[in-house]
Amino acid sequence: MARHLYRCPLRWADMDMYGVINNVAYLRYLEEARRDLLAPLAIVDDENPLFRGDPVVIRHTIDYKQPLVYRDRPVDVQTWVTQLQAAMVTIDYQVKDGDKLFATASTVIAPFNHDAGRPRRLTAEERALLEKYLEAPA
Repeated sequence: MARHLYRCPLRWADMDMYGVINNVAYLRYLEEARRDLLAPLAIVDDENPLFRGDPVVIRHTIDYKQPLVYRDRPVDVQTWVTQLQAAMVTIDYQVKDGDKLFATASTVIAPFNHDAGRPRRLTAEERALLEKYLEAPA
C-alpha cells in the first residue's frame, strides 16, 4: 500500500473573512491532489492511452475536522484508492499538516468515453497502476 502526497499551496483568495480556508476551496485542493495522483498514470501512447478523456466525478464527500487558517506554506493532501470496481474508482484523502487533520474526503470517479457519452470500464493497465495505491477503507 502506498499513499500519494501532494503539497497543496494555499491561496489568499481561498480564505473567508475570518481568515480560515473556505469550504469550497477544499474541492479545488482535492481536484489538484487527484490530478497529481492520476497524472503519472495518464501515460499517453497513441495506441493505448490511459485515462483517455479524463475521468468524471460521480460523488464527493468531505468531513471538516478543524479550521484551516490561511498561511504562506502548503498543506499536505494524502490520496489513496479505497475501492476499484469495473467502471468506478473511489479515492480517499486526508488534508493535514503534520499531526493536524483538517479534513477527510472521498471522491468516486469513472473513466469516461466522451465519444460514446458514457462511462467505460477500467482497462487492465489502469487497474494495475491504481492497485499500487489500493488500501482498505478505514
